[in-house]
Amino acid sequence: MEFLKDFHKRMRSAGRYAVLMNNSLQKTTWKQYGIEGMEDQVNIIFTVLLFIMEYSLKEEDCTLDQIAEFIGAVDDMYYRRGYSREEQRELADFIVNVILSNSGSAMYFKGYHYEERRYEEIPISYIANKIIYQDGGVRRTSYFLTDEGYNLMLSTMELENNLKLTVHEMLFKLHLEKADYGRAVHDIKNVFEQLRIQNQKIQEAMRRIRQNALSYSVEEYRQIVEENIETIERTRQEFKVHKEVVEAREREFEEQDIHISALSDKDRESLESLRMIEGYLSQSLDEHQRILNEHFDLKTLYDMELENYSNMTMVQRFYFRSEIYDRILADASLLGAAHEIIKPLFLRAPDKRYHPEKAFEYQRRLRREAKEDEPIALDFDEEAYEEEQERRARERLKKYEESLVLMLSLMAERGRITLSELKDEIFAKKGEVLLPTLEIFREIMIELLTAETMDLMALEREQREYLLENSGSFQLNEMLLRIRQKPELAHIKILHAARTAGEERVCFEHVASESGEYKTIRCSDVELWCE
Repeated sequence: MEFLKDFHKRMRSAGRYAVLMNNSLQKTTWKQYGIEGMEDQVNIIFTVLLFIMEYSLKEEDCTLDQIAEFIGAVDDMYYRRGYSREEQRELADFIVNVILSNSGSAMYFKGYHYEERRYEEIPISYIANKIIYQDGGVRRTSYFLTDEGYNLMLSTMELENNLKLTVHEMLFKLHLEKADYGRAVHDIKNVFEQLRIQNQKIQEAMRRIRQNALSYSVEEYRQIVEENIETIERTRQEFKVHKEVVEAREREFEEQDIHISALSDKDRESLESLRMIEGYLSQSLDEHQRILNEHFDLKTLYDMELENYSNMTMVQRFYFRSEIYDRILADASLLGAAHEIIKPLFLRAPDKRYHPEKAFEYQRRLRREAKEDEPIALDFDEEAYEEEQERRARERLKKYEESLVLMLSLMAERGRITLSELKDEIFAKKGEVLLPTLEIFREIMIELLTAETMDLMALEREQREYLLENSGSFQLNEMLLRIRQKPELAHIKILHAARTAGEERVCFEHVASESGEYKTIRCSDVELWCE
């Protein structure tokens, strides 16, 4: 019976289909729209799911009006049932809110757990929604795929989730070697989508942990952490190798010294495909960096939430939705006893009684009572305080900028430079600029080594395409784009940072820290170079 181990996990995959088919086949509403057979129902449901998935991958809003318009376009082009605009919207509402969302009720599938000899309720959820405000402050509901929804759609490709990224990478490498650039573009796009899905899975996990860390099992946490580590360790180096190969192929076209108008249609198409591949590789490397950052954020959040729960062991906690709300939805007769749960919330505080011994004790206010309408008297000028904080933040950012400009200016003159050379040549004369404080210098070095390679041209394109708010704190990408406007740094397209091969340590003595102490820094030698 060893083959029945983890059978309930298999039932999670089966349950995604079973619940969806059960929701669909029981409804007679389909006949109003000329959809009667099971094949028609399944095809239109998955067509809508693919549309929602496309918008979820692009992190764009997907409203009911957009889904209705899409259904109308598909019908006009393929099915030709002639839906009116009102019927398109009603059909979209039926598929999204009745079939996929089960009219707002929770969906479960019971999978048998052979090790524990019992049925286990497996929650199923295909889509989720959020409130958005469009132009003019109009309130709308936007829909996006959940983790279960992504797994459902990806499973239709007949590949296990942990193999998809590997398979797409293998296909991409094979097509790149055979110079089949058209298919290689499709493969690298699939790789990028897998990374984006992994990123969104981390965000979904963080959302669930914030809601209730105890509902997120250790097994789920272990699985997503292992997936993150596998992605981080394996893909970054391979992407860098692929990027170098693509750049070499592009240089082959450029070194032929042939004007693009003189190229054949096939060569022109190949060159355009190579540029698209290079763009997707750059985006994949950025997505890889986001996964790395959010992987550590997930670990920190999970540890913090579990620690908070462990500090409250004397308080009996329960999840209101699963323990009360869902049970009442399943059995309405429980509403008769609902007042027993709510009644303690309205018990008034006990009357205060005078204790004579308290009159002779030293009186201390333990905490200030909260009064919403009580005015707060400030003994300082609030606006002046805020202006002072902003001024200090600007001065701190200026120190980051001056230190980076000093390092990159010398690097731009020579093409490359090491930390030991900066120490020997610059530290004695401009030590306060190079190392304004220990914390600032350490943060700059960590950011440079973490990024390793920064494509400033790609960052500029991203800045032009997206409206980004100024963070107000030190962000390496923002700072590099700002200082690149200087004439002596304008020619830098790609910046590299890496530890040198030698084992010698670089020592900076008498460096001030933000606490006012002076310390000695001993660190690995770092090399900076540019293209």
